[in-house]
Amino acid sequence: MAHLTWDDLQFFLAVAREGQLSRAARQLQTSHVTVSRRIDRLEAGLDLRLFERNPRGYELTSNGRRLVETAERMEEEAERLLLDLTGDISAQRGLLRVAMPEGFASFFSESLLPGFMDKFPNIALELITLPQVMSLSRREADLSVTLDPTKASPYHSEKIVDYALRVYGTRQYLGNHIPITTPDHLLDHPFAGYIEDMIFARGLDYLGDVHPKIRPVFKSSSIFNQLAAVRAGLCLCVLPCYIARHYDDLVPVLPSEITILRSYWLTCHRDVRAMLRERAVMEFIKTQMQIHRDHLMPWPLV
Repeated sequence: MAHLTWDDLQFFLAVAREGQLSRAARQLQTSHVTVSRRIDRLEAGLDLRLFERNPRGYELTSNGRRLVETAERMEEEAERLLLDLTGDISAQRGLLRVAMPEGFASFFSESLLPGFMDKFPNIALELITLPQVMSLSRREADLSVTLDPTKASPYHSEKIVDYALRVYGTRQYLGNHIPITTPDHLLDHPFAGYIEDMIFARGLDYLGDVHPKIRPVFKSSSIFNQLAAVRAGLCLCVLPCYIARHYDDLVPVLPSEITILRSYWLTCHRDVRAMLRERAVMEFIKTQMQIHRDHLMPWPLV
């Protein structure tokens, strides 16, 4: 007779989402040996092969994919029951992986992380700032903050906040050069920017919005490397205003003429959106970004 327990299914879900025993063990705060034994026990109890083992890790079989749907419904109901019994959203637990652009991630860590840890003390947060789009379908990330909305099914995007960018230089750099009074004068100055073929979102392609003829002399996939070059007095650069305002030596160039507006979007897989924990975290991020939205815009805009 097939044997199934909710405890075993938690191990199964962790491996299904992480794809590797070591990552699943970290989420469950146990050893990879224990995880392996529990998966073997579950497969033996069901007399089904749930995973294919290969050098890349554990991949779900067709039986495993069917079980994921059932196990996630059970997980959702277990979380709902716990919330109903305790009335406390802080009871939500487990590992949550969120991917963000590094600029937004720095703002999140500074402004939102204290509140997040207070509201969700049992959630272990992994913040990914790799300059690329993480795969939500392969569960490389549970949630993503993106610069562009996704229109592809089965994903869902919601705009969470607008932010502004301007051209910046240091006071010393600008004081040592002829005043910049028109956008055409920017062509006489070196710029930092992104590497064109490594721009992972259309929202980062903004030098053309400043002037179509600007060609950066220093390129980096990191906004903070570009920031360092500007602060060293080597060039000008387009920066989010919420980053630049931390540095007294930076001055906006032609702010009444050049202010670029962009948006951040919260993106998730449709299945994730239905989960109680992820939905609670999404609501937290959306609410907090509305509270902090003035920090991402220069007021007044001119």
